[in-house]
Amino acid sequence: MGKTRIEAFSDGVVAIIITIMVLELRAPHGSELDDLLPLAPTFLTYILSFIYVGVYWNNHHHLFHVVQRIGGSVLWANLHLLFWLSLVPFVTRWMGENHFTPWPTALYGVVLAMAAIAYYLLTRALLAQHGENAKLAAALGRDVKGKLSVVAYLFAIALSFVLPAVSLAIYAIVALVWLIPDRRIEHVIER
Repeated sequence: MGKTRIEAFSDGVVAIIITIMVLELRAPHGSELDDLLPLAPTFLTYILSFIYVGVYWNNHHHLFHVVQRIGGSVLWANLHLLFWLSLVPFVTRWMGENHFTPWPTALYGVVLAMAAIAYYLLTRALLAQHGENAKLAAALGRDVKGKLSVVAYLFAIALSFVLPAVSLAIYAIVALVWLIPDRRIEHVIER
């Protein structure tokens, strides 16, 4: 099976997720700059979530550059990833509106962790489809950054019940780490 439909569908879902997130931002009722201050947690959470969704879109795009074909397991693994990403607008709003209280902060981390696990499962499904000796296997390598991200999310989830601000900082640090472009796939394509 070709890969163009899964790429187009995924791009569309990501676009809808970002649209939903921005539509969840509410304008203040006043007209002064001070009226924006109560919205700061919501806006900061939106920025963090926008970065995460953008990172997933970017990595998904790069991932499918080295993919030649897909099968049913890849379709389901991709839907699994899109399911977790589709929850990002909900947890974004809940955490932002509740000013980073423990449960919303923990659930935000759960969604991030599950999206990371889903992405890992997608890469495994693609590797099973293409074989361990394919360009894809060389491009993915051991995926240390992906595995460490899941560990960081799990730590932040547990910490959110004690120090939610530190959990939020961990989520932000992981996002910043992923903003540094991952050149593995580009290097394989160039070879």
